[in-house]
Amino acid sequence: MATVIDPARSSASETPVTRIAVEGAFPPFNYIDSNNQLQGFDVDIAKALCETAKLKCEFVIQEWTSIIPDLLANHYDAIVSSMSMSAERRKQVTFTEKYYNSPSVFIMRKGSAIAGTQMEDLKQLRFGVTAATSQEAYAKKFYAGVPTTVFHASPDLYKALVDGSVDIILEDKLAVYDWLANTKAGSCCEFKGPDILNTEIFGDGAGIALRPSDTQLLEKLNAALKSIQAGDTYDTINAKYFPFSIR
Repeated sequence: MATVIDPARSSASETPVTRIAVEGAFPPFNYIDSNNQLQGFDVDIAKALCETAKLKCEFVIQEWTSIIPDLLANHYDAIVSSMSMSAERRKQVTFTEKYYNSPSVFIMRKGSAIAGTQMEDLKQLRFGVTAATSQEAYAKKFYAGVPTTVFHASPDLYKALVDGSVDIILEDKLAVYDWLANTKAGSCCEFKGPDILNTEIFGDGAGIALRPSDTQLLEKLNAALKSIQAGDTYDTINAKYFPFSIR
């Protein structure tokens, strides 16, 4: 079930509420902090867009695997949750312009004797990905011969790599960077191989997903995105989470 954060229900005389869905389990992009508050890059971007577009917004915490079906079922109005704009997703939803870009990358434990990242290199290993992600789609298409475990959420995927349940994982580079650089558990592991860019599966960046019929909201969000990128707002949010630009 979705969880609403600080709901602001509207009456007929009030500005309608725009409901923004995030997973809440994908740091540093979206997560629940120790005070049970929603935080992260996605959250700050969404707040800036709502302020710029003069939208009255509330956040909804939504489990990832049903996040698109529940958007289409009108449970909320937009997804701002690091969703890559893949060709498959574009068949179901409309996206804004991209608001950041990130490749995918393999990660292994330090000192692992893994020669490379081609399918032949991994055939005798245990491979991990997260459910309903572009990384899972990529693994199914290009690593079908590799024993693969699909985990419910990224924290479960990272834990499996630490405890040796899997030998190598595929993840969004910016998301896993925070875990590698800023957590004790992540110090166990490192990137393996080059960045992976595939526009068919990973799309051309992360965008905000909307129902195809919501053309007015699409226009407002694209205009707001252009505005925050033209000024200092986007770069200030970027610098809060990353020491490099993710545009």
